Amino acid sequence: MDLTLPQRFIELSIHSLKHVQNQTLQLNQQTIQQANNNISQEPPYAVINNINGFFKPITLKPKTEETITAAVDTSSIKLGETSTGIITAIRGTCIWKRGKSYTYLRIGPFIFHITEENQKEVYRALQAAYFQEQSESQAQPNIMQTPMRMANLLEKWLQQTLIRTVSGGLILFDGSLTAGTPDTPTSQLKEILKSARASGNTVLAFSKMTTLRLNGYLITDMLSTQKPPCIIAIPEIKPKPPTVLLGEVYVAKLTRGNCAFRLDIDKEVPKEKQIEAVERLIGNDLITQSYPETLRLAHILCTFTANEVIAMRHFIQHRYRIKIIERLDMHRLLFGPFGKGESHSEAL
Repeated sequence: MDLTLPQRFIELSIHSLKHVQNQTLQLNQQTIQQANNNISQEPPYAVINNINGFFKPITLKPKTEETITAAVDTSSIKLGETSTGIITAIRGTCIWKRGKSYTYLRIGPFIFHITEENQKEVYRALQAAYFQEQSESQAQPNIMQTPMRMANLLEKWLQQTLIRTVSGGLILFDGSLTAGTPDTPTSQLKEILKSARASGNTVLAFSKMTTLRLNGYLITDMLSTQKPPCIIAIPEIKPKPPTVLLGEVYVAKLTRGNCAFRLDIDKEVPKEKQIEAVERLIGNDLITQSYPETLRLAHILCTFTANEVIAMRHFIQHRYRIKIIERLDMHRLLFGPFGKGESHSEAL
């Protein structure tokens, strides 16, 4: 395993926190935690609208021959604000399932003090530590976007690492196989998919939420009356440049109930192999609410708990002599019981 990137994470974490010593940390009314893939990141698509009849669902038959199933997910969380920036934590998780056993690896948490002065330097340093491509034309993230972009870099490293440790398996990603976005350069995702195919792996990407519509309806509503397990192929999706689709897009309904998900499968894999990959997934992994348990565990294990947030705040408070203060809730202060405050607006 090439540990260059996580080592760089540690070095930059320590370096950034040293510059925040003896300052105050202002806590949020509600801690904001972000999964790496957000619905707002999904680019616009042009989808065929003239549909003759209804797509015929592809019925799936579970294949129980033993296949390794593996998944990756990352998350970031804002711990508070200083007078010059924000303190954030990033963590990633890999999950493997072989037979009836699950194994996991957690990387992090890495705690950073991100400021307007250092955010470009930190992001570029992490990018240079592992990824060869650094596009000067690529828009640099602002201070609030930087933690998610850093988590995305960690996720890409974990994906590459996972692909190199698994052979002939199923690799599950959280999100879609859309490239050409600020988070996912096309050459980067192409290299990941190429490495997966070279190891005999098939990449399947599940999107928890999507804005993709067909004939005006969300694609995930297309299988509401169909008997699971089944999938429907969505044809002629044309992303708006510079984005590009590196996967075939399906709607997957793998168990009974109302849940269905957008499923992207590597385009370079033959169609029959794509269908076989989904059949091997439902024959080897526990599927509940049409979602694979391996990917669910990856999300759960990279998510920060309330106790972990308290522990990280305690660590930076004592290690770097930071004074923690509560931020005034101006809505409550000005409007009393009629002020819903920050936590209410974030919940909405």
